[in-house]
Amino acid sequence: MPKLVLAYSGGLDTTTAIKWLTLEQGYDVIALNIDVGKSREQPVVESRGMAAGAVKVRVIDGKEDFIRYFAFPALAAGAVYQDAYPLATALARPLLAKLLVDVAHEEGATAVAHGCTGKGNDQVRFDVGIMTLDPSLKIVAPTRENAMAREYQIEYLQKHGIDIPWGQKGPFSIDENLWGRSAEAGVLEDPWQEPPAEAYEWTRSAEDAPAEPAYVEIGYEHGMPITLNGEAMSAVEMVEHLNELGGVHGVGRIDHIEDRLVGIKSREIYEAPAAIIFHTAHRALEAMTLSKQQIKLKKYIAQEYAELIYNGLWFSAHHQDIAAYVASTQRHVSGTIRVRLQRGTATVVGRQAKESLYDRALATYDRGDTYDQSAAVGFINIWGLQTRVQARQQLLGQLPEALKIAMPREDA
Repeated sequence: MPKLVLAYSGGLDTTTAIKWLTLEQGYDVIALNIDVGKSREQPVVESRGMAAGAVKVRVIDGKEDFIRYFAFPALAAGAVYQDAYPLATALARPLLAKLLVDVAHEEGATAVAHGCTGKGNDQVRFDVGIMTLDPSLKIVAPTRENAMAREYQIEYLQKHGIDIPWGQKGPFSIDENLWGRSAEAGVLEDPWQEPPAEAYEWTRSAEDAPAEPAYVEIGYEHGMPITLNGEAMSAVEMVEHLNELGGVHGVGRIDHIEDRLVGIKSREIYEAPAAIIFHTAHRALEAMTLSKQQIKLKKYIAQEYAELIYNGLWFSAHHQDIAAYVASTQRHVSGTIRVRLQRGTATVVGRQAKESLYDRALATYDRGDTYDQSAAVGFINIWGLQTRVQARQQLLGQLPEALKIAMPREDA
């Protein structure tokens, strides 16, 4: 039988896929689980996969690689999709696609599979990533090809002697990893309705958060977080710490109407305490260390980078080009930012940078002021020359009489 590697979560869809791919498609299925953190199915992945008929279940700890090589580079880029979503699920998919291809090569598989539907974004991220890395691999998507209802899937497994005690389906569709949690469907499909309390798991409401704030100092080196409160930590440790601390203080809740790649608008509820805190601090550090022109262009690049990730183009040449630009912008983005966490907000309250462009001697109005104020008059005359010439030559005849009278004339 030909071998196939399945991206396996341990949930009902991909567990059913193991049996379906074996019986209906004739594959020896190798179930590959990539642990990117927070999966509630993680303790039972191996036992469920084998019970469903996989010839092998492989589990790879991808948490550190996920944060260090996917989430943190996106952070350095300032990539937030549509100014709201810090791209948790979207960032994990290229790692999963790469490891699917790697394991397929190791196992001598001719095909790979995933459990995505035909309605969402993940199918694009998986398929495009796999096609880019190895176009010779066949891609099978059982859920997309055979939209099976939950009840049918349970019956199908039971029919073939697999009686797993699946819990009652929750009110929402959930996806989570270390960088964030998403909830959709159910009552959330009504955009007028306020999300119920049970839509959130990682964060307290602002009303229930402590009145007393917490402070955290984040150290960055070339745009990448390296310390919390002066202590060096691994990437995973920093994210886990800020997820917990931010969640206690109600930080990281996002209620967003999002444009999916397939053309559908979707209401999404996100929780991303660490991501929100890191992004808030990183923007403040860039404000200290990047020039006005760099900040202006990088805002556009950040939007393009976020869309690139969201749209499944991580392995494209376009990404390589943008990543090179981002790396260049981060050469001097090193320093420490102090953030206050209080009742749903993350507020920057302190900044230090090794190569800061902020010069207190120029900014101050006190005696230490080194700014030459007399130079301002000449600057203003030169700066305003183009507008004065255009006003004289083109605009006066088009303005109301009152403005003509009020506007100074050089020949008056």
